[in-house]
Amino acid sequence: MSLTCQVQVVLDNITSDKAETVRKALEPDNVNFPEGLSLKLDSKDNKLIFNFESKKNMKHLIGTIDEVLEHISVVLKVIE
Repeated sequence: MSLTCQVQVVLDNITSDKAETVRKALEPDNVNFPEGLSLKLDSKDNKLIFNFESKKNMKHLIGTIDEVLEHISVVLKVIE
């Protein structure tokens, strides 16, 4: 039996400029993910949407979400 977990995190009421800055800041981290783990970013209607998916290790998923949220927090503080 295989287990797949999907988590969506939405940053609401974010300007397109801030969303693009966050996206660019995360690009270097969005490569060479562990096998079975993925992150897709989308922006729509003043929202930045992060779609995480794990097909293997849930600890990697939780750690990745935590790390991405920390990076987002730092980026938003820097550009404020």
